[in-house]
Amino acid sequence: MANAALRYGGQGILYLLFAAFIGYFSTAPAYQHLAPDHALLRLSFRHPGQFITDCRARSAEELAKLPPQLRAQMDCPRERSPVHVRVELDGKVLYDESFAPAGLRRDGAASGYHRLAIPAGEHALRVQFNDDARVKGPTHVGDRRLAVVPGQVVLIDFIADQGGVVIR
Repeated sequence: MANAALRYGGQGILYLLFAAFIGYFSTAPAYQHLAPDHALLRLSFRHPGQFITDCRARSAEELAKLPPQLRAQMDCPRERSPVHVRVELDGKVLYDESFAPAGLRRDGAASGYHRLAIPAGEHALRVQFNDDARVKGPTHVGDRRLAVVPGQVVLIDFIADQGGVVIR
């Protein structure tokens, strides 16, 4: 009987210690998402780059060598260009990266995600995308003046249907 009371008492103490451990770490240490005077600049996009090369017409000799089910007149590559992104804030480069296309044959969309903490206040934001490896420099540019408040999240996206670079 004394053995059972000791066992249940010990078990109760262990449960209390475990509950105290969980209770403490559910509130402490305090997690701070951003510094009090900062905002967040979030780059998040999914975009298929342009094809690496143009389609070309196959000659009659090339077509004759192919099986009948593969005799397409045009030979078009599947591989897409990487998407290059450059983010400038007040004339200073914050981020400059290329994102490779997805897929085994590099024929899918490139996906990018990056978070940057920026100070709150007035800023000039310039975002450049290049989705065509055959073109030097940016193919899409977005410029915007921002009045950023602490804790605000500014999203940078690429939506072709909405003109390319979207900043909101």
